[in-house]
Amino acid sequence: MHKPTTVTTILVPPLALTWATGGLLLSAGLLLWLGTLTDIDLRLADYFFDAATQRFPWRDAWLTETLGHRYAKIALTVLAVVAIGVSLGDVILRRSYLPPWWRLRLRVVAASAVLTPLTISLLKRASDSHCPWDLARYGGSQPYLRILDHVPAWIDAGNCLPGGHASTALWLVAVCVVWLPGHPRMAALAGVSALLLGAALGWIQQMRGAHFLTHTLWSLWISVAVVVGVLCLQAYVARNQGRRLLRPPPNDPLAT
Repeated sequence: MHKPTTVTTILVPPLALTWATGGLLLSAGLLLWLGTLTDIDLRLADYFFDAATQRFPWRDAWLTETLGHRYAKIALTVLAVVAIGVSLGDVILRRSYLPPWWRLRLRVVAASAVLTPLTISLLKRASDSHCPWDLARYGGSQPYLRILDHVPAWIDAGNCLPGGHASTALWLVAVCVVWLPGHPRMAALAGVSALLLGAALGWIQQMRGAHFLTHTLWSLWISVAVVVGVLCLQAYVARNQGRRLLRPPPNDPLAT
């Protein structure tokens, strides 16, 4: 029988977390450049807007509004609640049914399921940016302002940046920890897949006129930042605990 490999509670090496943090800083600069010095948001919104009818044709379509927005949100929210519930149950029942190797990873996923939507929701509430369908350019009444533009006092807050709907899927970025630290390629594939799912939900909202492209991109950025932050905290706690060693459960495929 193959002997399970031993892994430490530090899921990501400090050097990798440092590189990830640097990548986040660089990508934040790129997003600011896209939002302030390009017209990519307006160009895409113009593409989905019907000037003849003064509306976004996909706004109330079954594919985008019912399936892509309502049903997808319900399904992904239920999945998040399950992940949080299992993790909380393990704590309440005093670690009675999860092996330590899985408990650690589930807690990272559960933390992301709480923190990613919460962070995006709080930032939306503090945002002055408006959704496309609220702008005078697209049949609404509000002016178009870029992310760093001064907001006149007479303009109501738009509460539309970052994109909230994408966050219902973006907590899944944390699922990458299931394959860490032993299988970094599979971890990267899982993380990228979750980002693509969130991007797809954001694209649906762009089709409906509910968000601009940069709204979705900022949501993707925040989701990665949350996971990196959780992993940094996890590494700090693990070091203070003396880097306890954990083993995957016997015959677990992730142990090979």
